[in-house]
Amino acid sequence: MANFLHIGDLPDGLFVDAEAVAVDSETMGLGLGRDPLCVVQLSDGKGDAHIVQLKRPDYDAPNLKRVLTDPKVLKIFHFGRFDIAMFQLHLGVMTAPVYCTKIASKLARTYTDRHGLKDVSRELLGVDMSKAQQSSDWGAEKLSEDQLAYAASDVLHLHALRNKLDMMLVREGRDGLARACFDFLPHRALLDVRGWEEVDIFAHS
Repeated sequence: MANFLHIGDLPDGLFVDAEAVAVDSETMGLGLGRDPLCVVQLSDGKGDAHIVQLKRPDYDAPNLKRVLTDPKVLKIFHFGRFDIAMFQLHLGVMTAPVYCTKIASKLARTYTDRHGLKDVSRELLGVDMSKAQQSSDWGAEKLSEDQLAYAASDVLHLHALRNKLDMMLVREGRDGLARACFDFLPHRALLDVRGWEEVDIFAHS
């Protein structure tokens, strides 16, 4: 297992044969129109993590954008709605196809209201993840080893989580519903970018 830091973009040829890639991002905050996208981390599930420290404000990362939009590569997220919206806003791409372990957890694990990555990983995988670097300065010129390790940890277990959650979804007869939710997720993120972040357009009022 190794963590690889790339400045500006992924290297040529990375993930070209991958069927699924786990993806997460780090930003300066949670405001779509206020806080910039700083880092994107990816893993093909084989134990390594590739961390892209983006060059702002141009975000010229064609190899990263290719992976995010490749129709043959499934992108696995945890709470993908935010990451996908950030990619739409700053990278100018709609990420698809996607899978969200948080949505899968909410549909499969109805016996709990604890659907954060730390909680789901602890229960389903026996992995206790540290969130100590979650609120650190991701816009810094040089990322620390602790930051890189944290970024990597957020993608290294998503493939295994997806496998566990898929079994639960099939068992409960909710796998088709989950797929429909995943298909809609990029459009839900686009609604956030366009200003409907706090509005439930399906509500009666």
